[in-house]
Amino acid sequence: MEIKGKVALVLGAVKGIGKGIGLDLARQGARLVLTRHDWPDAFCDMEADFEKTGAQHHIINADLRRTDDVAGLAEFIKDQYGRLEILVNNIERGGWPTVHGAYVEEQWNLEIETTLKAKRWVFEAMFPLLKACDDAVVINISSVAGMTGRSGPAALVFNEGYAAANRGVGILTETWARMGAPSIRVNELMLGIFETRHAQGTRGWREVLKDAEKQSLINHILAGRTGRIGDVVKAVNFIIKDAPYMTGATLRLDGGFVLGGEPVPPIPQGIV
Repeated sequence: MEIKGKVALVLGAVKGIGKGIGLDLARQGARLVLTRHDWPDAFCDMEADFEKTGAQHHIINADLRRTDDVAGLAEFIKDQYGRLEILVNNIERGGWPTVHGAYVEEQWNLEIETTLKAKRWVFEAMFPLLKACDDAVVINISSVAGMTGRSGPAALVFNEGYAAANRGVGILTETWARMGAPSIRVNELMLGIFETRHAQGTRGWREVLKDAEKQSLINHILAGRTGRIGDVVKAVNFIIKDAPYMTGATLRLDGGFVLGGEPVPPIPQGIV
């Protein structure tokens, strides 16, 4: 798929990873619909940065936990373009144990509704617009929390509600790939410890984690560093442009975090 001229919806594009993906698509000539809800202090910067790209874009304020807002977003895209070729399902809310402490019901609900429920209702609303295209792609952004749960160094940053929601994203990805075939490719991009997400640029990393705790997370990453927004952008471009035969798959982009950084010992001499 060539991106120029394609209609793309990027959720959670006010800052961080969503904004990075949106700006890259804008520079490649996509026609963008961008959503925002939290972080109103970043709204002006978002508007200015997308304006600088010169790309056709629309910024929609929407609480995607509300099905009425989701329906309104779909109606806007239908009226404006009548189709949707690219959906970047980038919406989540992860409660850090080191920041939020023990669960309260409100925090649990926020994580499930944002990370899992919102993705589902957005896909259902956008499905007819995706089906209107000969070639469309959906990317569900998730977290390795769905694999690690609250364990080891990951227990500093992943609650079990967030982990459970991310494991559920895998089921959605596989189901939607079946529903969309053959014209809609649906894949999951599973992220590890990334800047603006669970590392640098977050309040938890900056104000809460001790240096030794930060190092324990980095030590668990085979690549020896946390992920960068540019790493995600490259993976998104690969899925959109260079993976026409990939659907229903999960691409894990974690620098080797889930492998745990465990050393490989020499092979024993043996007794034979």
